Amino acid sequence: MKFNFIEEPQMVFGKGNHICPRAGMKEYNVFDHEMITKPKEIKLGVVGISENIELFNEWIEICKAPIIAKENSKQPNLFVSFAGFNEHNGFCSKLITDDSLNKTINKKELNTILSTNSRDDRIDQAVDMYYEAVRFLSQNKNPDVIICLLPKSFENKISKKSLKQEEDKLDEDIDTESLEHDFRRALKAKSMHLSIPIQIIKEHSLKNNKGVQDDATRAWNLCTAIYYKAKGIPWRMLKNENKPSVCYVGIGFYRSRDKQTMQTSLAQIFNELGNGIILRGSPVVVDKFDRTPHLESEQAYELLLNALKEYKIAVENLPARLVLHKSSNFNEKEIEGFTKVIEELGISTYDFLTIQDSQIRLFRDGLYPPYRGTCLELEKNRFLLYTRGSVEYYKTYTGMYIPQPIEIRLFENNESPLTICEEILTLTKMNWNNTQFDRKYPVTLDCARKVGEILKYIPDNEMPQIRYSFYM
Repeated sequence: MKFNFIEEPQMVFGKGNHICPRAGMKEYNVFDHEMITKPKEIKLGVVGISENIELFNEWIEICKAPIIAKENSKQPNLFVSFAGFNEHNGFCSKLITDDSLNKTINKKELNTILSTNSRDDRIDQAVDMYYEAVRFLSQNKNPDVIICLLPKSFENKISKKSLKQEEDKLDEDIDTESLEHDFRRALKAKSMHLSIPIQIIKEHSLKNNKGVQDDATRAWNLCTAIYYKAKGIPWRMLKNENKPSVCYVGIGFYRSRDKQTMQTSLAQIFNELGNGIILRGSPVVVDKFDRTPHLESEQAYELLLNALKEYKIAVENLPARLVLHKSSNFNEKEIEGFTKVIEELGISTYDFLTIQDSQIRLFRDGLYPPYRGTCLELEKNRFLLYTRGSVEYYKTYTGMYIPQPIEIRLFENNESPLTICEEILTLTKMNWNNTQFDRKYPVTLDCARKVGEILKYIPDNEMPQIRYSFYM
C-alpha cells in the first residue's frame, strides 16, 4: 500500500486563484467578470404566495449589500462574509426584482389542493398550479431565472423530506407497483421546455430560524446558483497549459418512475470552464450476476458518439483526451463500444474509471477523520480517495458522521493514477449548487445523478434541455 496526500486544488477566478469559492469570488470576483458574455443584470421572476414573495424580495435586498459572517466562529475560513451581489465587486452583476415579474399563488386554490386526500394527487395538482405560473412568466415577462417559493404548508403535504436513492441501491428489492411522485423533480421536468431555469426555495430558507444556515452562507449558495443559472461562470478549473485539452464525461443510471426499466443518464463537462451538456441514453439491462446496469456495445457507442458531437459543436474541436467516469464497473461490451468511438474520432488518449462508495475506512490520531485529499493505493489500478474529511483550510471536519471515501478503479488509463485522483478532487469543486468546496462526488457523477432524477419525468418523445442549470 502507498499513501499520497493531494493538496487542495485551486480554482480560477476573475483576478486570481484560490482554493475556496467564497473567498475567491470575494477577493478576485467571478471568473467571467470582464467577459462580454457575462450576465450584467439578472431579472428574477418569482412565484409564490404574497407573504413569501415579500420575504424573498426583502432577502434579495439584503443580498445586494455585504453580509457579515457568522460571529465568534472558530472557523473563519468556513464562514466567509458575503461580498454582496452588486455591480462593484464579487458577482459584478445586478439582481432585478419587480412586482411586474411576480406571479402570486391564489391561497384558495392552494388550500383546495392541500385538502385533497391523495398525496400523489396533491403533488400533481401543485405541479400544475406552479407550472401555469412559471409558464405565464416565461411567455410574458421573459426573466432570466424563475424562483418558485414553497410555503410552509407544503412541508408535510407536498414536499418529501427524502427520497430513496434507487440509483445507488440497485440490488435491493423495490416496490414495482407505485409510480414515483416528487414535486421538485416533476416541476423542473414539466417546465423545462419553457427554456428558463427555475430555482425552488422553501419558506424556512427565507427566514433566519434555528437550524438554517447563517445569512452569509445562505447568500453565497443562493446567489451563486442564480448567477450560474443566468449563464454566468463563477469559477473554473485551473488548466495546465502544458497538457492537452480534456473532456470529462460522467455516466450514471436511474430507474423509470414506474421502476420497470433502467435508463442511462449522461452528464458531460466540456472543459475547465465547466460548460456541460446533458444527454439521455436508452434503457439498459441489469446484469443478473453482479446486479448492476451495463450498456450494450452499440449503446455505449451511440451515447459517447452523440456526446462528442455536442462537444465539437460547442468548442469547435474534439478533445485531445477523454476521461470517462462511470458509477458501475466497465464490462467488455462497454469498453468495446467506447473505444470504437475514440478510434473513429482520432482522440489520442483516454481514461476509463469507475467511482463508487467504499466500505473501507481509515483512522488517524486525534479527534478528526483523515484529511480530504488522502489517497491510498489499495492494489494496482484500485485507489481509495477521501473527498470528504478534515479540511486544513477550514480547521475542522464539516460532516456529522464518519466520512466515507470513494473507491476509484482504473479500467483503462493513460494518465498517471495520482493525476487522475487529483482531477477527481478538483471536479468535486465544480458544482455551483453549493459553495462549500468539500463535496463528496465529482460533478460528472453528481450531475449524472441529479439529471437522472429529472429525466425520468420527461416523456420519451420530448427533448430534454442540455444545460445542467435546468436540473440543479
